[in-house]
Amino acid sequence: MRRARHADPGAVASAYAARVRRPLVAGDGRLFIVAADHPARGALGAGGDPMAMANRYDLLRRLVLALSRPGVDGVLGTPDILDDLALLGALDGKIAVGSMNRGGLHGAVFEMDDRFTGHDVDSMVASQVDAAKLLVRINLQDAATARTLESTAQAVTAAARARLPIMLEPFLSRWAGRRVVNDLSAEAVVTSVAIASGLGGSSAYTWLKLPVVPDMDRVLDATTLPTLLLGGDGGGEPADTYAAWRSALALPGVHGLVVGRTLLYPRDDDVRQAVDIAAGLVHD
Repeated sequence: MRRARHADPGAVASAYAARVRRPLVAGDGRLFIVAADHPARGALGAGGDPMAMANRYDLLRRLVLALSRPGVDGVLGTPDILDDLALLGALDGKIAVGSMNRGGLHGAVFEMDDRFTGHDVDSMVASQVDAAKLLVRINLQDAATARTLESTAQAVTAAARARLPIMLEPFLSRWAGRRVVNDLSAEAVVTSVAIASGLGGSSAYTWLKLPVVPDMDRVLDATTLPTLLLGGDGGGEPADTYAAWRSALALPGVHGLVVGRTLLYPRDDDVRQAVDIAAGLVHD
């Protein structure tokens, strides 16, 4: 990879062009996506190690292992991650989801001004990336939210024009000292869903990516958009996490799971086992 990136930058485009693609919705209609867009926001911590995701080779080994397991449909990443995986041939037959807004850096004073600094619609269409993803944190006490909402609406409109599925991950958020904290009450998630669903000139290609919270049935009653579940950071007991996922995956309108650090950096470091359990929950 180092040699290709140094001497033949065009190898990245060639790798995308040669990639074997698949439909977004296929087979049982369910999706299990492994997420790896955290580093571009400066969020490198996982499993109690604040620099767990800093070693790119270790991260890629974990991603390639996850993508090799039955039932894993694809990966969500920033351009650098997807480019590496394309060069490795790891995206063949998998869904590639491009992460768009990573400018609201973790811990920054400008975190709520979440600029679009990753993929854009034109680059994803050119590379034949299969879907887009963006984060929509709504802080009613921070004026920077207005810019994020406007940019999100523009991205949704552009994706719809290109017929590119786009996943919105909405939260009602607030400042807690120097940290941004997401409100995970059912009422807050329902409100964030209502706001995000109305962004852009068309919702035809919009999906939602939502956290698993108490009263999840109320959350799903708030939308007709296809929904994937957000796996979260995995701070609790694995058995409890899997049970919550299993329950939420049974709800109408839920079509799968998007999980990153919980499975890539499990407590026992057994990536294969963690991924296989989650794949079974999605495709059972």
